Amino acid sequence: MIFVIGITGKKLNREDSEAKSEKWGKAGIIFSIIGFLCHAAFFFTRWAEAGHIPTSNMFEFMTFLAMMVMLAFIIVYFIYRSQVLGVFALPVGIIIIAYASVFPKEVQPLIPALQSYWLKIHVTTAAAGEAFFAVGFAAGLMYLIRTINFNTKDPAGKKERFGVEITMFFLVTIVAFVVTIFSFNAAGYNAKFALPATEGSAIQQTAEYVLPPIVMPKDSQVIEMKPFIGMTEPLFESPSWFKGSGAARKLNTVIWSLIGGIILYAVLRLIARKPLSAAISPLMKGIDPEDIDEISYRAIAIGYPIFTLGALIFAMIWAAEAWGRFWGWDPKEVWALITWLYYAAYLHFRLSRGWQGKKSAWLAVIGFIVVMFTLIGVNLVIAGLHSYAGV
Repeated sequence: MIFVIGITGKKLNREDSEAKSEKWGKAGIIFSIIGFLCHAAFFFTRWAEAGHIPTSNMFEFMTFLAMMVMLAFIIVYFIYRSQVLGVFALPVGIIIIAYASVFPKEVQPLIPALQSYWLKIHVTTAAAGEAFFAVGFAAGLMYLIRTINFNTKDPAGKKERFGVEITMFFLVTIVAFVVTIFSFNAAGYNAKFALPATEGSAIQQTAEYVLPPIVMPKDSQVIEMKPFIGMTEPLFESPSWFKGSGAARKLNTVIWSLIGGIILYAVLRLIARKPLSAAISPLMKGIDPEDIDEISYRAIAIGYPIFTLGALIFAMIWAAEAWGRFWGWDPKEVWALITWLYYAAYLHFRLSRGWQGKKSAWLAVIGFIVVMFTLIGVNLVIAGLHSYAGV
């Protein structure tokens, strides 16, 4: 009888725990929907104030992308009723919003290249496709953390554990980039350089930094530079093949992002006393891996045709109208094509070769890293016709 009572008590405790989880899960979905509606209200209010769709600079585009990530998550949730997906999908949206916040937030008039109705069509559909890729990434990363054994030192799984940890470092680095920019902005840091004179220009060009200049523009002179931890001048000049002040400033930002990422990752690692992915792994125990694998695939399958329309077809039509050519090998165009080809390969391997489980999850994770490099890395590292902002 005592045994029966004990078993019954365990069942009641389990049922009570599941009921609490269901309750909190529903509350999370409700708040997610409310947050999305508030974000949509911000978007349309800014549209009315600006007189054009607010997707014309990095702040506007990245906040719109974050809103689309939330919408994609909500759509996938109502298809699969998987509340736990929000554990990873929502932080991705939050990180994107945080990244957007480091750019100028003022409403600005459209530059001539963007004064077209194709701005609404191209940018919105491209962002919607990328948002579903983000949900696929979140589900893929969850699958890997759920299925990889972090409690063994088996050499066979060493590469998998290292790969997941590198992905966590990638996310931490984006967070560190945001924290670094905000910290130096709050401290009022500023540095200014006089650029070398250009032929045919009588106006002295300058370059301003909001981060301490580890690297300065080639052949420039310091006008103003606040000391930072004993550093009173830049450590080195940018390479000669880095053309323009913007390239040097962006290289400086990348260096600071990596420094911040290493420091923040080290702090989190010390707090967790284990790799970050291993620390998160116990939270994934109650998840069905097959469900998460299916969600990752379906999200990407939804996003791919939308991305094809927005990032390629509509983009080429607009390019033909704006620049008189469908394709020009601009860095953003090239990386959009790389992204499209990558996800085409993902769908091919998934449908034709039967790549499911870990293989599919790895492709989903790596694919979104390619997307983020297209959105962030190309803007920070490579100059082109699509580079409208920098820090």
